[in-house]
Amino acid sequence: MGLNDTPTAERVQIGIFGKRNAGKSSILNMLTGQTMSVVSDVKGTTTDPVKKSMELLPIGPVTFIDTPGMDDFGELGSKRVEQTKKVLRMVDMALLVIEAGGYGFKAENDLLAELRQRNIPYIIVVSKSDLLGDEINKDEMVSDLAKELNDTADHIMLVSTTKNPSIYADSLRDRIGKLVDTDDHDRYLVRDLIRPGDNVVLVIPVDYAAPKGRIILPQQQVIRDVLDARGFCSVAQTRELPQMLDNLKTPPALVITDSQAFSEVAQIVPESLPLTSFSILMSRYKGDLPLQTQGARALSDLKGGEKILISEGCTHHRQCGDIGTQKLPALIRQKTGKDFDFEFTSGGDFPDDLTGYALVIHCGACTLPVREIRYRLDLAKAQGVPITNYGVLIAYLNGILGRVLTPFNS
Repeated sequence: MGLNDTPTAERVQIGIFGKRNAGKSSILNMLTGQTMSVVSDVKGTTTDPVKKSMELLPIGPVTFIDTPGMDDFGELGSKRVEQTKKVLRMVDMALLVIEAGGYGFKAENDLLAELRQRNIPYIIVVSKSDLLGDEINKDEMVSDLAKELNDTADHIMLVSTTKNPSIYADSLRDRIGKLVDTDDHDRYLVRDLIRPGDNVVLVIPVDYAAPKGRIILPQQQVIRDVLDARGFCSVAQTRELPQMLDNLKTPPALVITDSQAFSEVAQIVPESLPLTSFSILMSRYKGDLPLQTQGARALSDLKGGEKILISEGCTHHRQCGDIGTQKLPALIRQKTGKDFDFEFTSGGDFPDDLTGYALVIHCGACTLPVREIRYRLDLAKAQGVPITNYGVLIAYLNGILGRVLTPFNS
């Protein structure tokens, strides 16, 4: 990712769905103006989701996701369908591609029902419309198709990727731009907490899990948000924090620390200064901070021996001292005096059935689209399983949860 690139998780996610050989990959190639997906008459050419990020006016940065056919079968085909279902959880909009002249729409109707249930806007794209004969009344065909899909004709668009593709691409991009709700993407990490000219102190210990020479994504995003608010940042590691605070002529408007340093930083930063963490900011930004606060407090009700799921949004290489698999379980045992049966997931893996767990602990989810993390939160809530966030739980275990939530109470 370049310095000026929008992180994939922050882009509007547009999924392209349909049966095998419906023309999904051709639609992606047409929209992007590039050969991103292999196009073939052989069914099942797309075996894994293919992503392409681009700028799409008037929306801005988007990511198109071409998915495997939702009618695939067999052991391997079923796994591909599962990948398609995972994509559905994260998209802000869907293009359902149907081949002109196609028939049998059970899979399409099932998908449309789920899109409507989740309030995900969609366009039904009828591909290969150039193959329809002149004798076909296209208006009647669209009307009949709308009836079969229990939908309306204004959701349906005829497209050809071989005859005047640039015209169809412009029309489709225009319709996408009108349907996508970008209000949900006007969310802020800290911009609404500070004023122009405010100084925000960032405590960033060296993170050995981060690529050499870089700071991790939430820290980058906070810096960008502070700059957009016309504020400025002072950055230090934990050991240098006391000297930094002494050198500042005016107190900072906010101190933000890595959650792993909460215990030490809370002792250094005076009670009069607002304090929180990057992970807690991510909970407020993408998730549900009240729900995850409630989830952290649920730990005190556990007797020991229960199963706890710790879920990481990214798939970085696990190292010695990894927060999810090592530090958090150790801190929980230390602070509660109880042992638990810990299980771990990462990346796109997240169980549909959470009822076997007494608690779910999720990372800040900086790499996950907002719809995906909210899907996970809603799933836990619907199944009555407490769910919390790394930073929220660490603050709770250190007895400072009330303090680090104070910046959001005004």
